[in-house]
Amino acid sequence: MSVSSRRRFLRQFSGSLLTAPILLSGAELVAAPRFGYGPNDSINLACIGMGIQGLNDVNAALQNVGVELVAACDLYTGRLERAREVYGNELFVTRDYREVLARPDVDAVIVATPDHWHDTITIAALDAGKHVYCEKPLVQQLDEGHPVLEAERRNEGVLMVGSQRVSSILTEQARELYRRGDLGQLVLVETYNDRFDALGAWQYSIPRDASPETVDWDTFLKDTGDRPFDATRFFRWRNYRDYGTGVAGDLFVHLFSGAHRILDSLGPERIFSTGGLRYWKDGRDVPDVFIASCDYGAQEGHPAFNMQLRVNFVDGGGGGTRTRFVGTEGSLEVDGGSITLSRKTLPKAPGYGGWDSFGTFSQAGRAEFERWYKSEYPPAPATVQEPDEWTYRAPEGYSDHVHHFGNWFEAIRTGGKVIEDGAFGFRAAAPSLAANTSYYERRVVDWDPAKMKMV
Repeated sequence: MSVSSRRRFLRQFSGSLLTAPILLSGAELVAAPRFGYGPNDSINLACIGMGIQGLNDVNAALQNVGVELVAACDLYTGRLERAREVYGNELFVTRDYREVLARPDVDAVIVATPDHWHDTITIAALDAGKHVYCEKPLVQQLDEGHPVLEAERRNEGVLMVGSQRVSSILTEQARELYRRGDLGQLVLVETYNDRFDALGAWQYSIPRDASPETVDWDTFLKDTGDRPFDATRFFRWRNYRDYGTGVAGDLFVHLFSGAHRILDSLGPERIFSTGGLRYWKDGRDVPDVFIASCDYGAQEGHPAFNMQLRVNFVDGGGGGTRTRFVGTEGSLEVDGGSITLSRKTLPKAPGYGGWDSFGTFSQAGRAEFERWYKSEYPPAPATVQEPDEWTYRAPEGYSDHVHHFGNWFEAIRTGGKVIEDGAFGFRAAAPSLAANTSYYERRVVDWDPAKMKMV
């Protein structure tokens, strides 16, 4: 069935797609994780890495019923003190993640460390019999991906990757619209995530007591080489290639994961990126303006299309994020709180007049052309007029972060599957990391999205 035929069939079946929110049975299941649980369904949670995202993750996780935080780990003692201030003095705290994994009362762990520790701790946690929620990107380097996936396969623990927009009801709405063919044939995806403030550019606060006594600096360094203690590197680690993945690993991965969920795509085949360090020349060695272009080949049920991504830390407009899907019959914009479908179908007939050579014809020639055109392209019969634009907004108070954790806990309790498992997470991380490779090596990267390997 063609895209246009599929659209007509679905409209006849369910009425106009533009008059009400979608959320049919499949989306409703994803949009409403099960919160009922029995006495044996309680989940004891630990968090390894109690920085900005670790705290955010714990707070989102605890909004799900039947979850208790029992342990916390961080390399800075001040964060461990803060964890007990927030979650109670009885909380077990340590600077050694292995002590957390050895505890029999820990069912599941959040890995919210700097990127260069993701693979090591995730594999160790899975092998210790724990369920794992690993913050994005799943890995720091491309060659770390498959060892994590192998650990996921050989263990029973549920691995979830932390790109929360994958679970968003906005993403599910957009996915339904795309699957129904309301965009026609997809040709382009444009997406950006811009910021215009110092904290957004990773200039995080550094505590006054930061020192080799309060920070386990040697563990932080891992295998990146010896270096004297540097509080800036520890607390602003995203600015450095040794520990982070730059704007691609922090922000591109969100854009890829959301788009891949909506499109059911495995990822791009070619990635090229450019950019530069334009303003935040504070010692960082990653760009603050970054642009990538990706070629998506034809995959099952999907034609080939292109995707453009941008991150700009010097955005005078105030920042923000948006993804726009452009098709032959409309476009769909997804931002942090709403989706908007705009309808504009490309004409089937070539048309004439306006900025056309038709105006250069003689009077007789124009008359003859008009007779021929009306015979060749008779006007289509009148149809029911549909709205040109439709917007759906997330319910007030809705949190895709809480929702994402709900999907993980549901899978843990029922033995089910999560939306963003290891393979999905790696397929979002890989093109982000490939964009870094393209930038630093000044070349196009060819990628096999099915085998998840460099070509």
